[in-house]
Amino acid sequence: MSREKQTTAASLGRDWAPSGTDERAFRDALAGRAGHHRLLERAEIDALERNGNRSDSWDRVLVLPPFDPAVVRNCEFYGLVRIGRLAPGVLERDGLSVPVGLTASRIAACDLGDGVAVHNVGHLSRCRIGDGAIVQNVGELLATGEGTFGRGAVLELGNENGRRAVAAFEGMLPADAHLAASWPDDEALQARLRELAQRREVCAVVGSGAMVRHCRTIRDAILGPHAIVRGADRLENVTISSTAEQPALIGEGADLSDGVASPGCRIVQGVKAERFALGENVSLLRGARVAHVAVGDNSTIACCEVLHSLLLPAHEQHHNNSFLIAATVLGQSNVAAGATLGSNHNSRAPDGELLAGRGFWPGLCVSVKHCCRFASYTLLAKGDYPAELDVPLPFSLLNHNAAADRLEVLPAYWWMYNLYALARNAWKYAARDRRVRKRQHIETDPLAPDTAEEIFAALALLEKWIGAAAARAAGRSVQGVSDAALAEEGRKLLSADPAAAGKLDVQADGVENSRRAVVVLKAAHAHAAYRQMLHHYAMKNLLAWMADNPRARLADMTSALAGPRQTRWVNLGGQLLPGDDADALRADFAAGRLADWSAVHARYNELWARYELDKRRHACATLCALLGVEKLSVSLWGAALDEALCLQRHVAEQVRASRAKDFENPFRRITFARDAERQAVLGELDSDPFLRQVQRDTEATAAVVAEVRSRG
Repeated sequence: MSREKQTTAASLGRDWAPSGTDERAFRDALAGRAGHHRLLERAEIDALERNGNRSDSWDRVLVLPPFDPAVVRNCEFYGLVRIGRLAPGVLERDGLSVPVGLTASRIAACDLGDGVAVHNVGHLSRCRIGDGAIVQNVGELLATGEGTFGRGAVLELGNENGRRAVAAFEGMLPADAHLAASWPDDEALQARLRELAQRREVCAVVGSGAMVRHCRTIRDAILGPHAIVRGADRLENVTISSTAEQPALIGEGADLSDGVASPGCRIVQGVKAERFALGENVSLLRGARVAHVAVGDNSTIACCEVLHSLLLPAHEQHHNNSFLIAATVLGQSNVAAGATLGSNHNSRAPDGELLAGRGFWPGLCVSVKHCCRFASYTLLAKGDYPAELDVPLPFSLLNHNAAADRLEVLPAYWWMYNLYALARNAWKYAARDRRVRKRQHIETDPLAPDTAEEIFAALALLEKWIGAAAARAAGRSVQGVSDAALAEEGRKLLSADPAAAGKLDVQADGVENSRRAVVVLKAAHAHAAYRQMLHHYAMKNLLAWMADNPRARLADMTSALAGPRQTRWVNLGGQLLPGDDADALRADFAAGRLADWSAVHARYNELWARYELDKRRHACATLCALLGVEKLSVSLWGAALDEALCLQRHVAEQVRASRAKDFENPFRRITFARDAERQAVLGELDSDPFLRQVQRDTEATAAVVAEVRSRG
């Protein structure tokens, strides 16, 4: 066979591969461009040898024309090595200029793309290097033949005993991890998940346009196109997805093993991560240590330790000494400095769990033990909480009052005292969403069907607790009195004499696993605030429907949005689904009617396309339930429009008032010598972009209300 002839299947059959490697699979992995490469010419071999190169067999070094041997120097080649088009040139990447070519590297059984730069690599083995990729100053970059590249890595989420284990895979969404971890008792689903576990690969990959520099060890790794890996200590058994629009960055001191990361991730500054699945645009920074975790899109973990946890999108935990273990947090959360969540186990086995709804916010130096459950947007004031907690009141402030030896709960705190932070949540999460293509759909509005249903449940509890407090105040025993009877008494008192209800000593039951009192602060005011929140949520969505249907009138709206209120909603990876749809998805997946994860993702998209209508139907049913009617009348609708505009103006006023505290507090001025200095540092109240956005929203609401009224 002449050297000008192209490679045949017979010559490919002489691939070099160590014992233990599946040689056929290895050949297939390197056969992407079979039939285009050619053998080296005699003159090319002579030039290569003059440049200090050597090979165990030049017959197994194949090239694509044009090939200039002058850019290949001091390299060793073993086994089948295929080299793409090589000519003098320079690659510009990450602010650096790197010459095209191969120098001072040992290369064994690899497929090198066009125009690559491979310089000073101690051992490059069983790898595909994409076109225009840079690999420079790397100790070893290889595939062992035994790795899984992080695909199938077992993540023991939500519980340390491994009974909620999830197998990671490339392209995993937060919803996928949540689906797998939330139903460990669904044997059909778990069997289906095991069936879809991915098989191992045999070839490492550095994608086209990627750059790998100054790294010690990279084994069994797939690095996506345009990924940047610089100064990493160790990457082993990982898949780092990356795109030109959302390149991944793995930086100084990173030590990663057994995991998968989605495009846009940043893992830098001494991070150690093992057994992980990261959504898009996740940042692991400044010495974070994570193990057995799945982290949703647009999240940040830094300076802390997170173990055995499922964290849904927009989780923020970036302060020193923060610790989170064996938890499921449903997203849009913020863990303050010094928090230790799940710090102690209250049983003899490490099998406790923490479950927190959206917007979970443990404050400075909070310590919480297993097992605990928190409703959405629970804020924990600083304290060492001594016992298990079950807080069913959303948007509440929790305070461990050690001096009085009692637990205090202030329901609807966010609505009553910090509307700026509450209203800003949805805005900031949308503004910080850097995803180019949103594969995981996320509900970011604090007032949505899931939190609305939590508010309904909280209203019922407050009515029961107020009824019990009224009975005790009257000297009557509540022993043996039904919950329904207590709730009815509470509703009557709230309706007839809310001032009297506001003076009661209201206590909660079932909130803390202790004998001390759990006091509900401002229960009557919170009850009224919860009703305002429901009205605001309902009308915001109904006015949006009317705006989308400019010719519709009340009858058209009630007809289009008719139906019973869906009381069960599932937060699946940040996407809200009616409970029945979640059950159907799970059943179809378990039965094989959804063939693979791509089909599951397509179902997510179908459900998201319906979500806006589902939410508006829920909003219509919410308003009817709030007003105590089955169908809206013209007069009730008119009153609801008045209240909607009033509440939107209240939101705008309170948002401004909440923010104004930062400018009016005299202690916020003491560090500034001059007003001009303060303005330069803090700006002015009216320059806050979010305040301007709220004002525009209020004006838009007023315009929509006026236009809807004009329809008659």
